[in-house]
Amino acid sequence: MKVLSAVAWPYANGPRHLGHVAGFAVPSDVFSRYMRMAGHDVLMVSGSDEHGTPILVLADKEGTTAHDLVDRNHAIIAGELTDLGCSYDLYTRTTTVNHTAVAQELFERCWENGYMVEQTQKGAISPSTGRTLPDRYIEGTCPICGYEDARGDQCDNCGNQLEPEDLISPRSKIDGETPQFVETQHFFLDLPALADSLRAWLEEREASGTWRPNVIKFSLNILEDIRPRAMTRDIDWGIPVPLEGWRDNPSKRLYVWFDAVVGYLSASVEWARRIGEPERWREWWVDGAVPDAQESYYFMGKDNITFHSQIWPAELLAYAGRGTKGGEPGDFGVLNLPTEVVSSEYLTMEGKQFSTSRGYVIYIRDVLEKYGPDAIRYYICAAGPESQDANFTWADFVQRNNSELVAGWGNLVNRTASMIAKSFGEIPAPGTLEPVDEAIRERTLAAFDEVGSLLARQRIKAAVAAAMRAVGEVNKYVTDTEPFRLKGEDQRERLATVLHTLVQCVSDLNTMLAPVLPHSSNVVHGVIGGEGAFMPMPELREVTGLDAGDEGRTYPVITGEYSSTPAWESRPVRVGAPVAKPTPVFTKLDESVVSEELAEVEGA
Repeated sequence: MKVLSAVAWPYANGPRHLGHVAGFAVPSDVFSRYMRMAGHDVLMVSGSDEHGTPILVLADKEGTTAHDLVDRNHAIIAGELTDLGCSYDLYTRTTTVNHTAVAQELFERCWENGYMVEQTQKGAISPSTGRTLPDRYIEGTCPICGYEDARGDQCDNCGNQLEPEDLISPRSKIDGETPQFVETQHFFLDLPALADSLRAWLEEREASGTWRPNVIKFSLNILEDIRPRAMTRDIDWGIPVPLEGWRDNPSKRLYVWFDAVVGYLSASVEWARRIGEPERWREWWVDGAVPDAQESYYFMGKDNITFHSQIWPAELLAYAGRGTKGGEPGDFGVLNLPTEVVSSEYLTMEGKQFSTSRGYVIYIRDVLEKYGPDAIRYYICAAGPESQDANFTWADFVQRNNSELVAGWGNLVNRTASMIAKSFGEIPAPGTLEPVDEAIRERTLAAFDEVGSLLARQRIKAAVAAAMRAVGEVNKYVTDTEPFRLKGEDQRERLATVLHTLVQCVSDLNTMLAPVLPHSSNVVHGVIGGEGAFMPMPELREVTGLDAGDEGRTYPVITGEYSSTPAWESRPVRVGAPVAKPTPVFTKLDESVVSEELAEVEGA
């Protein structure tokens, strides 16, 4: 099966914090790694979202240019995601000529099919700068439910779409000013003309029973108040509108959210071009391009559901001419709609929302350098905001690291290897298995189906819990069989059998935990006598632009070679493989970490 793993594009306004990666980065990577292990052909794509007014505002504040700002931040974000172990086939950016061409192709065909209509709207302008304010930079009271912190594009409390001028007592998030509203011409995506097709698709997805209930419910609810949505903006930083009379207008650009979601397609096109097979992206995007089944999964936080369950599918339908106005698909053909929109809820910290501006934040770079990637990946998977809001606390982080990773899984690995190293120096051949040995082997093998089924359905928290239950049962096997008491020469065959059974279980558990803990899975693989790397890791690579206009431009991308990904199955350990006394796989954290980290945040 062809599986498109479409990962939300982080905005290039600075480094990522823990709340960001809990919503898009870690869940998508765990899923993608598992699907490769299960034998599917995965294409995992994303990139840095680099257009829009917020970039200009921040560049002005820092006294730099938008180009320089996004160049710097793209490199930072790409480095963070690489070190976190996110196995992208391509992580790119939206300021490439390739992306511009793909976004303009989609816009122009949507317009030719009649789904981009020119209308006058009231645009919000900053009185002090004269610059257009993006919808999300305007807050006020929702006119429908009275929520005081509604945004200019939607109310997170009641879920209704809004326009900035709808808000009661609107204010700019930038400086608190009351925006001025002036009339301006823009192109609107005619969502009402696509509503029937959107509803038919969403009802089909609801019937599948695979979507998270909160996501499908929200997606169907916003259809009740569907209206045309502006797809252009008054701004000079972004992709030009590809129509006569608009193309050369220096103050009109495509809406950042129009071009950002197009990035899933443009990144796929760029990936195919970079591997020298420029049409291969169609295998994941165009129905009938290959005999294999095609599925696509979009990963993001819940504040972006609207753009992935309404705006992006509407763009795809309009491009294919599949609304009430008809039309013909463009050069890309009829593109597949999402199989599933996988949205996570919000992660808070110590009961409060993350806030970069207030310094109440945990930057992912700091966590990586202090605690390593797998400790934070494990926490996100075991306790993150998968289907409901979750609260990160340093006390819980330390407790889970010490009791689950160190005392549970890490201890099992270490004592298995230590006993083998001390008694044999290599993996011994087993003798006759007793019922207790057969039972633990059957239980561990059964966990493959249980854990794999959960990962395939993005139930990562339940999958981790199932894998750790199996870890606990193998630890109990050690307690029950007491290999450390089998010291006599006449007990040596029994000792070999127990330790062989034990290391085989550890090997299988390492396979099951590898999508969550890819870095430590490589360490564990070596500890128990494995050769080479177990899980392939992503690579940060400097590349040059592909098109005229990008000549000589270099920038980092994340890519990788993942064909050596191990299969999701038990593989026999190698009898005779040398096993040395190990060092701990995971690091136990001192309780002082809690007070130190809290003091650092509170003192920011």
